[in-house]
Amino acid sequence: MSKGKKSEKIKLSELTPEEQLKYEVAEELGLLPKVLEEGWKSLSSKETGKIGGMVNQRKKKL
Repeated sequence: MSKGKKSEKIKLSELTPEEQLKYEVAEELGLLPKVLEEGWKSLSSKETGKIGGMVNQRKKKL
């Protein structure tokens, strides 16, 4: 079974600042290993909402 894009390594240096923030928040919540192994679609709506909420809070502070 092919994993497609999931098997590609993520280059943090090539991400936009917004994408970097999203990965940072996922790491803080302990979800980064799951995201790296299975992709963003593997997250529940609750997990995704938590990440989105924290990203928005940080963007407002900037």
